Amino acid sequence: MIRQPEPAQSSDRTQAPRTVDVVVVGGGFFGCQVAALARKYADKVVVVEAADRLLTRASYHNQARVHNGYHYPRSILTALRSRVNFPKFCADFGDCVVSDFDKYYAVAREQSKVTASQFATFCQRIGAPLEPAADQVTRWFDPDRIEMVWKTREYAFDSLKLAERMNQLLAEHQVQVQLSTVAKHIEPDADGVRVQLHHALGAVETIRARWLFNCTYSSLNFVLAAAGRPPIPLKHEITEMALVAVPTELHKVGVTVMCGPFFSIMPFPPRGLHSFSHVRYTPRAAWLERDGLPYHTGLPLQVADFKVRSAFVLMQRDAARYLPLLRQLEHVDSLWELKTVLPQSEGNDSRPILFRPDGLWPRLVSVMGGKIDNIYDLPREIADLFADHRRHSDDLAH
Repeated sequence: MIRQPEPAQSSDRTQAPRTVDVVVVGGGFFGCQVAALARKYADKVVVVEAADRLLTRASYHNQARVHNGYHYPRSILTALRSRVNFPKFCADFGDCVVSDFDKYYAVAREQSKVTASQFATFCQRIGAPLEPAADQVTRWFDPDRIEMVWKTREYAFDSLKLAERMNQLLAEHQVQVQLSTVAKHIEPDADGVRVQLHHALGAVETIRARWLFNCTYSSLNFVLAAAGRPPIPLKHEITEMALVAVPTELHKVGVTVMCGPFFSIMPFPPRGLHSFSHVRYTPRAAWLERDGLPYHTGLPLQVADFKVRSAFVLMQRDAARYLPLLRQLEHVDSLWELKTVLPQSEGNDSRPILFRPDGLWPRLVSVMGGKIDNIYDLPREIADLFADHRRHSDDLAH
């Protein structure tokens, strides 16, 4: 059930707080999954989303890749988990998965962190399908710059269809959804937390909840700040993902060059275009968020400036040295987003899930997935969290 914003009110002080079991702040893919899982252990679950629709931010503004392990030769654990989760995701969300294209991985001769031989050995170790590309495909690449090209098995997802699935999922689980709503003040309550919600039309209400799950991705620390809690160390990047029309040869093709300052081009199903990213040029600004630094350090104020200075030409100029067909790309649009990772992931490109109950308020739980198939870590984490709480309650009762 989607709950529309209420008429504007100046204050919620005269209204008795509404009581629920779980509030999930953030209506992206992970927030929706957390809410559905929480319904196994709680009766009243509410999702609070600042936008007017679900899955409009990081769940949409990304390369839409369903990883199969190839991308992580420097993190064998992340690669293996991708291999395990790839068939699960394709089975569970098959109607949202696009597989009618060929995906190629290539290794550059210079500046790559892996050689062709090392990449082939890595894929063999994790069991990722790999076969030499056909000669007609290999000829697309500059042989002086590319050592080897392989055909792989990797898909894309349609985030618009995924949003439809999440709306259906929450309806089936009878999770209430409040759109255009922001959590601005959070404080401890007798048996949980008290959350002040501000609606787009001006209404303010207070909800009492036994649990609050913070699933806001790049805004995790914004929610923690609203609770007066210290931030989680995070690295943020302002990123530009170019959306392009490709030449005929690449209509049903995706290409990733490994493993260094290179590029990737993938079908982007929601727009019928291809996404085009570059390790060197997609990140436009980066900063670390940690205790003692102000939230976002003012950098989001510069996003508008970046939007009028697309790096597409630089991306294209460099990538075309490896794949000359890219000189024919047509830049249609760009997706701008804050990409957020754990600082410890920068060295090896790992993408673990963050599932962190607050040290002072264990009922305040922050959740962040590094990639979409991290959702398969959630059922165990949610189950363990509620089981630990039940055991603690039983111990106190006795």
